[in-house]
Amino acid sequence: MAIVGASILLTLGTFLIIGAYLGLPRRCYLWSGRFFSRALLWAGGTPVRVSGLENIDRQSPQVIASNHQSMFDVWAMAANIPVRRYHFVAKKEIRRIPIFGRAGEAAGHVYVDRGNWASAVESLKEAGRKLREDESTAVVFPEGTRSLTGDLQKFKKGPFIMAIEAGVPIVPAVIDGTFEILPKRGLRINPQPITVRFGEPVDTRPYTHDDRDALIARVHALMAEMLGELRAPEGYSGPKRLAEQVA
Repeated sequence: MAIVGASILLTLGTFLIIGAYLGLPRRCYLWSGRFFSRALLWAGGTPVRVSGLENIDRQSPQVIASNHQSMFDVWAMAANIPVRRYHFVAKKEIRRIPIFGRAGEAAGHVYVDRGNWASAVESLKEAGRKLREDESTAVVFPEGTRSLTGDLQKFKKGPFIMAIEAGVPIVPAVIDGTFEILPKRGLRINPQPITVRFGEPVDTRPYTHDDRDALIARVHALMAEMLGELRAPEGYSGPKRLAEQVA
């Protein structure tokens, strides 16, 4: 996988660096991201099973909120979201990664400074504007970072503020299998299938900034239930302290 990844990164990286100066259209970067993600999943021996695609609106703006267990989550999402225009909302540290950061910015992905609340809010408002203007899809990992246990963690409020601001639905999504493939701080890849499931969208229009915690609790509960259904054979029961996690 490392050889394949390095080869693709070298080839696509050169293309994207040159393209950044030539002003290539955004769709070129999105195509490159899909191709790179699919190639890495193939090279890693990690086929992806997807369900619930009927819950994705391919024409209208929306926010897809997913759990986060591994770097493979990003590739699984990028390779399988059935929309033409999408962008990830990620922490600003990703922007510093050579090639990836610059290419991501050119592709329209949004970087958020989690250490500066005012700056983060402005970045999220920018993401909301992009959703409305180009009728695209934003992909967020509301846990804020990869889970160290594989279980669903506390949600950050930012993605929900963005969805309320934009007035677009949130599609809850869960990914399973990636934690066993490559957990956070792990170095060895253990190939196995990945499962991605998209749930029914949640209408954000009845919610305001004042009751965003209620929206967070609802989406969190839906995702916990979906993840529990995927892991039912292993006896997974979901987060034990939801009230504390959204407080």
